[in-house]
Amino acid sequence: MKRDGIKMKKGIIIYKSKYGAAKKYAEWLNEITGFDCVEVSKASLQYVKQFEQIILCGGIYASGIAGLSFIRKNIRELKDNKIAIFCVGASPYDKKAFEELKVHNLRNDLKDIPIFYGRGAWDESSMTFKDRTLCKLLQKSLAKKAPDTYEPWMKALMSAVGKSCDWTDKKYLKDLIEYLK
Repeated sequence: MKRDGIKMKKGIIIYKSKYGAAKKYAEWLNEITGFDCVEVSKASLQYVKQFEQIILCGGIYASGIAGLSFIRKNIRELKDNKIAIFCVGASPYDKKAFEELKVHNLRNDLKDIPIFYGRGAWDESSMTFKDRTLCKLLQKSLAKKAPDTYEPWMKALMSAVGKSCDWTDKKYLKDLIEYLK
């Protein structure tokens, strides 16, 4: 593919990872695809837009996708690139929650960007004080509810209390890899 007479490179993975799971997926994608891989904070628009395919890999925090602001801010410049998002969360996949995440994050110019999900990790000992405190407050409020009324993310949160869990798995990349072909 050429843009402005310049042959574009195949692909790039940009990622933003707070606790390491999104970075792990980005590195796996790098191994599988051979695409360049760089943290969002080190990615310039000029560098990123020279690639045909752009994959954003970001963790989900408070219903937002880490790193999405880079795409949102630069979408007009990147409109001719093939963009995909791979988001990483601690909860098991839940169709309803995933649809809500898409509606919340992919509006207007971003609404047609395909989005994929992979399960991440959970380790309270590596969390910031603020994140650990927010999780404990949420767990405390959920403990007042009947467990049989929990949504999947609630069950996952309550079952992870005091544990260190890593649910990352290359199998979650399968649909994204198929999309890239």
